[in-house]
Amino acid sequence: MSVLSTNLSTNSPAIEAIGLCKRVADSSGELTILQEVDFTVPAGSTLAIVGASGSGKSTLLGLLAGLDTPSSGTVKLGGVDIFALDEDGRAKLRMSELGFVFQSFQLLVHLTALENVMLPLELRGDVDARAKAQAMLARVGLSSRLQHYPKYLSGGEQQRVALARAFVSEPPLLFADEPTGSLDAATGESVIKLMFALNRERGSTLVLVTHDTAIAALCERTITIAAGRLLTESADSKPLV
Repeated sequence: MSVLSTNLSTNSPAIEAIGLCKRVADSSGELTILQEVDFTVPAGSTLAIVGASGSGKSTLLGLLAGLDTPSSGTVKLGGVDIFALDEDGRAKLRMSELGFVFQSFQLLVHLTALENVMLPLELRGDVDARAKAQAMLARVGLSSRLQHYPKYLSGGEQQRVALARAFVSEPPLLFADEPTGSLDAATGESVIKLMFALNRERGSTLVLVTHDTAIAALCERTITIAAGRLLTESADSKPLV
């Protein structure tokens, strides 16, 4: 069972994408990246978004997290229409409700591993930020690397720091964009196992973008994006609601 914070409704789906469209201008006119995408993600479930490079899947994830704004349509997180909020309101919602794992790690290079993981807790005024960050880094096997800066960590270690940072505030929603894309196969496998283990422990809702069918198969449901449209859901996954 997913544990939603008081900012999100426990009676609503974790995520609702409603008529999402994204268009941008380019040298040839207007380019449609996403077109009329609709789906719902129940709380506590796991969903993979798959598709070819350039299909719009990472754009979709950015919209779901409120990191980008749609040309039309909207996203509801726990019943909250995130695009009815202003930019500051969306930032506050992300701080309290979301964890995001980027392919490129997105660690702050001037902060140690410990400081990177402490940061989201400090931003919300958590007086136990250091102890919680230390405990989470221990959980991902990095107790001996607390004071190391990102440039002194391997790719796998940096991604584990990123996972620790995403999970440390126990967000009800976790988004991951190609979380193993910058890692070798063995390291990527260990990171994915860790991510799913942490997700089970926290009971959060996980949505990840991946090109790896083996990773997608670990999720309860998979949807395919092609040319900006939601095409199919895998036959062996649970139906969209």
